[in-house]
Amino acid sequence: MTGSAGGPAGPPPSGDSAAPPTCYRHPDRETYIRCSRCERPICPECMIAAPVGYQCPQCVAEGRKGVRQARTVLGGQRRDSSSNAVTLTLIGINVVIWVMGLAIGTRGDSFLDRYARGIGTNELSARLGLVLGDRGDPFSFGVVDGQWYRLVTAAFTHENVLHIGLNMVALYMLGSSLEPILGRSRFLTLYLLSALGGTAASLLTVSDPYSLSYGASGAVYGLFGALFVIARRLGRDTGGIVVILGINLVFGFTVPGIDWRAHLGGLVIGTALAAVYAYAPKEQRGLWALIGSLAAAMLVTTAIMIAVS
Repeated sequence: MTGSAGGPAGPPPSGDSAAPPTCYRHPDRETYIRCSRCERPICPECMIAAPVGYQCPQCVAEGRKGVRQARTVLGGQRRDSSSNAVTLTLIGINVVIWVMGLAIGTRGDSFLDRYARGIGTNELSARLGLVLGDRGDPFSFGVVDGQWYRLVTAAFTHENVLHIGLNMVALYMLGSSLEPILGRSRFLTLYLLSALGGTAASLLTVSDPYSLSYGASGAVYGLFGALFVIARRLGRDTGGIVVILGINLVFGFTVPGIDWRAHLGGLVIGTALAAVYAYAPKEQRGLWALIGSLAAAMLVTTAIMIAVS
C-alpha cells in the first residue's frame, strides 16, 4: 500500500533498509502520508483535507486556479465574509482624521490656527479642507497655490459629531449595499470619483476663494445616485430612495452653511458612473467600467482645471 489516496502508507516492514519518506516541504519530518493528487509525502502541517484523503498546499492552490469565482448579477465577486471591507476602511479613515482634528485643535498662533479660529473649526480641518485660494495673495493657501491634496482630503474631513455621524451612517448603509454588488474596486472608484465630482462642482461655483468646504457628502450623494440606478437595474422599488434623496437635497438648499454644489456634483458623477457599471454588456463589463471611470475622471479633471485657471 502506497497511500496514494491520501491515507497512511504505513511504516516499512522490519529489515527494510530504505530510508523512511520525509515531507517534501519539510525534509526533516518523517511521514507516511501522501498527497492524494501528486502522491508526494506530506507531514501533518501540510495536510489539507480533500474529498478523498489529503492534499498538499501546492495541489490545493493549483486546483483553486481552475475554479471559477462566483459573481453577483453585476459582476462583483461574492465573498463569504468582509463584503463591506472597503466601506469600513473608509469610515475608519474619516473617523481617525476627525479625532486627530479634535486632538490638534487650534492652540498655536500660525496663519492656519488664526484662520481656523475665525471660522470656528480646528487647524487640521483648515489644512485639509477645500479652499480655492488666490494667486495674488502673499501667502500659500489653497488649491491654486499647489495644495492639490485638498481635492481629496476635503472629502475625509468633518466639522462636528453631527456632521461626521450623519455622513458615516449613510456611508455604512449605502456602502454595505453597493460594495457587495459592484465589487471592491468599482465601489472604491465610484466613491472617490463622486467625492472629486463634488469637489470640482464646489470649486467651479465658489464665490469666496477663501471659503472652507469639507465633508464626505459629495461622495455619499454619489452613492445615493448609484443605489437608485442599480435598484432600477435590478427591478427593485426605488420610491424610498427618491424620498430620502429629495429630503436631503431640500436640506442642502435651505440650511445655511451646507455646500449644495458639492452634493450635486457628487450626485451627477455617481449616478452616471453607476449607470455605466449597471448597464454594461456582461461580456465587456471590465472594458466599459474602465471607459466610464476614465471618462468621469477626465470630466472632473477638466472642471477642476477650469476652476483654478
